[in-house]
Amino acid sequence: MRIGILFGGCSEEHPVSVKSAQEVATHLDPEKYEPFYIGITKDGAWKLCDGPDGDWESGRPAVLSPDRSVQGLLVLEQGRYETISLDVVLPVLHGKLGEDGAIQGLLELSGIPYVGCDIQSSALCMDKSLAYLVAGNAGIATPNFWTVPANENIGPDRLTYPVFVKPARSGSSFGVSKVSRKEELSAAVDAARQYDSKVLIEEAIVGSEVGCAVLGNDGDLISGEVDQIVLSHGFFKIHQESSPESGSDNSTVVVPADISPASRSLVQETARAVYRALGCRGLARVDLFLTEDGKVILNEVNTFPGMTSYSRYPRMMDAAGLSRAEVIDRLVSLAVTGKIQ
Repeated sequence: MRIGILFGGCSEEHPVSVKSAQEVATHLDPEKYEPFYIGITKDGAWKLCDGPDGDWESGRPAVLSPDRSVQGLLVLEQGRYETISLDVVLPVLHGKLGEDGAIQGLLELSGIPYVGCDIQSSALCMDKSLAYLVAGNAGIATPNFWTVPANENIGPDRLTYPVFVKPARSGSSFGVSKVSRKEELSAAVDAARQYDSKVLIEEAIVGSEVGCAVLGNDGDLISGEVDQIVLSHGFFKIHQESSPESGSDNSTVVVPADISPASRSLVQETARAVYRALGCRGLARVDLFLTEDGKVILNEVNTFPGMTSYSRYPRMMDAAGLSRAEVIDRLVSLAVTGKIQ
């Protein structure tokens, strides 16, 4: 099967995407797949390369054709374009233009089957405020929240502190601040606006941060093992560490989570309910809060979670008995046939 693997991208999560693609490349079965690696530079140039390692940015210029009669890549070769057909695309892209429906729109135009959520669910999950509205209407608990559009402000006296201030449409904790006093609010909003003009302010939930990996379409869903973020201080800042492979200075990810069997089942059940309510397909990591009284509250949904060696999604699936290679196989099967085979 000829599989196109997109990685890199223009978002602040570019380096994470490259690491994710490196891990995918390690676990891609050469007996099943003929990979074509397309790296996207931070400036948005597309390069057909030998893989996500080394000097991939010196690869040949290539684009994904939106013309369904081509269904593949157009590669610039000596002043002419040659075509490479693809059977499926695995968009290993995180953040803006990768998880927000943009690349999914191009893939829909191309007519090539692709792994992961579609345009609508990608866009919905990327905007945390919209995800909260839809999940809340489906009966799923969410934090109390406020949105601050571009060029507007919110009166600091309206809020009960502490609160978290974050970009509404970003990921990996970029631009996120915990605000304990009203005097800190303005600076936190400015920090969030470095990543998105729309800012989300939400109440601080007292409880454990837990997550659940989900794989599948519609009613046929597989849940990974539940994980738990154990903090020594501060709040969880994924991918903000100088060397995340070596661990974090304030947090440890525990898999399986140190929670009761009843809480574990409730977290998995809630994660599947969130996944369905937001129209996810293929895969997603659903992040939640578990309070001391056993209530589960939505935090956020990552429609293409990290696949690095230290990422949470593959570790949760590992703990559930699915290797990284098996996860890739099942994702490709879902993209091509709509079913897990």
